[in-house]
Amino acid sequence: MIASGLLGAAAGCLAIALSSRARAYCDAGWDAGGAAEMALLFPVVVVGFAVCAVVVAKLSSGLHPLLRMVPVVLVLGVLVIWFFAVEGTLGGYPGDSGLCGPDNVPPWWPGWLPA
Repeated sequence: MIASGLLGAAAGCLAIALSSRARAYCDAGWDAGGAAEMALLFPVVVVGFAVCAVVVAKLSSGLHPLLRMVPVVLVLGVLVIWFFAVEGTLGGYPGDSGLCGPDNVPPWWPGWLPA
């Protein structure tokens, strides 16, 4: 359970880092309070992801010990991508850097992942 919580907290940090970097790279919503918004969201996201990971681990406790972390990793992966799509790419927001398109998805984000 502790490992799941730590993995969830790490996934929350990853989600915040990805979203912050995307906003800063595209200059979409970063100067207009985006940095402060990410700072305020940080503890909520980290704790939320950790709690979600612990709940999923608890629900999958009947699985073989080697397979218990698979649902946790899958759920956390979906949560990170969802958070990036919702908070990291502000579609329609006027990005000023000129490095991203109108959808504010940075070019370094893999095209096969939703955003």
